[in-house]
Amino acid sequence: MIRFAVSLTVDAAAEKLIAAIAAYPMGLVAHADGQANCAKKGIAVPADQVLEVFRPDYAVKVWAAEKAAGIDIPLRIHLYEAGGHAWVAYRTASEVFRPYANAQLDAIGAELDLIFTQLLATLNPWKLP
Repeated sequence: MIRFAVSLTVDAAAEKLIAAIAAYPMGLVAHADGQANCAKKGIAVPADQVLEVFRPDYAVKVWAAEKAAGIDIPLRIHLYEAGGHAWVAYRTASEVFRPYANAQLDAIGAELDLIFTQLLATLNPWKLP
């Protein structure tokens, strides 16, 4: 898992990533805002959001390589507040697909790793903990 702090709020980081996802283009499959959902129930929690990101053409490639790997898509980016900082955490596609021991998935993972690196680079300045 890759985890790093950003010098943005969680909301600002989510906005930047959502714009980058649309511009790439990748697809924002889902956006879960845990803090907003908890607030609807009267529960106060620190910022916590999950972005699920993928694209149909990559889904077709994953399914063709290993249908069972469909459980691992879309890929997720977790944005959250902890210790007074906004954090980003995600598992690279290579890491997610590694247990399948499938050369085709390894190649797809490598392609997706490059895309996600570019998407996450939009959060500069960022720093590794």
